[in-house]
Amino acid sequence: MKRALALLAFLIGWLVLGATPAFAHVEIVSSTPGDGARLSAAPSLVSVTLSENVGIQPGSIKVVDLEGRQVDTGPVFQPGEAAEQVAVRLKPGLPDGTYLVEYAFVSADSHPVRGTFAFVVGTGPMVTSAGAVSAATGTDAAVDAVSTGARWLAYLGVVLLGGLAFVVLCRPAARADPRARRLLRWGAGLVAATTVAAFVLQGPYAAGRNLEAVFDTRLLADTLRVAYGKLLLLRLAAVAVLALLLPRLLRPDLPERLRSRYENLAVVTGFLVLLTFSATGHPVTDPIIFVSVSADLVHFGAIAVWAGGLAQLALCLHRPAADEDLAPVATRFSRIAGGAVTAIALSGTVLALRIMPSLPSLWTTRFGLLVLLKIAGFAVLLAVASRSRRAVRRSLTPAAPPEGATKTVTADLRRLRQAVVVEVLLSVVVLALAALLTVTPPSG
Repeated sequence: MKRALALLAFLIGWLVLGATPAFAHVEIVSSTPGDGARLSAAPSLVSVTLSENVGIQPGSIKVVDLEGRQVDTGPVFQPGEAAEQVAVRLKPGLPDGTYLVEYAFVSADSHPVRGTFAFVVGTGPMVTSAGAVSAATGTDAAVDAVSTGARWLAYLGVVLLGGLAFVVLCRPAARADPRARRLLRWGAGLVAATTVAAFVLQGPYAAGRNLEAVFDTRLLADTLRVAYGKLLLLRLAAVAVLALLLPRLLRPDLPERLRSRYENLAVVTGFLVLLTFSATGHPVTDPIIFVSVSADLVHFGAIAVWAGGLAQLALCLHRPAADEDLAPVATRFSRIAGGAVTAIALSGTVLALRIMPSLPSLWTTRFGLLVLLKIAGFAVLLAVASRSRRAVRRSLTPAAPPEGATKTVTADLRRLRQAVVVEVLLSVVVLALAALLTVTPPSG
């Protein structure tokens, strides 16, 4: 574990010295008319060119006069060959005056980007868009808080499901342990429930509406049209298959042929669940999407295996079976955890290098400070895990134990139990920081 700490220190230094510009959420590259333009006649349409192709999102552009009356005829469409350009047609014969264009696009990483610009027709005074933004251009605080909480619970659910690797590889006896099975069921239930919550919340989150709009059928339809909504449905289907698979996979008397088949299916469905998280977060804003998404898959998967295994280990250490020797179980998990820690550190550094805008953003932006807090939490976790490994090594009873060895083993297992509980609690904090990172723009 000391090597892992040294590796983490090296990677932090690499991150600090080698941070490269990142690729932010979707932005407005240009518009026609431009912000503040004065026109002699009303245009037939308003078009916006974006920094990325987000598809045609219904209701993403709205044009109103100063009294709030909508003057566009809709729907949003692509006026030319460029997939990044979208437009909306205006009513014919618009009178002179100032018009406000309100836009609300959902970026590829599921975050809304909103704003307004103004143009004037005729010789009347220009009224800027400042202070004239409608309620639809701000994220509702309650929706934002509930969405962040749902993301944290979703991560917690994936981590609990990650404990399946511990059951299969480290403690096969857990197949018959109702507590271990219960943790896995809770994980599947949490992922399913939070997926439904994310689907119904995305519409109000993107449109700036309040919680009362979660069942607005138009917003639900808008969510279903974008990639984020489709990936949520894929996640729900994958976790449903995994939930049906768990009771069969955990049967103690399952024939080896069927066990291998069910384990392969569990790997596939688990991969799909992880993919739906990686394909809806900051990594998809990277032009080299394969690198960032792959790194995020490894990062989240390794966290799930490590933290999920910790939860299962804490469970069996809390109330071990009378005839079960937990030292070999902890030893097997210690080896897996060592590999997971290395994967977390390497993949996390790749993600930071691809996403962080610049070196100063580490301490000048909220996103950077959250990254530093997450690194600090991870470092503390490694230190506690190092103590756990020492307890595991000491708890291994020699072939001919000397007098008093039983008392030493008991004390070491007690220290191991305490260290694992601390690791589980720290993991919960790190997951909360990860949830905050997903809803925070890298530049903010």
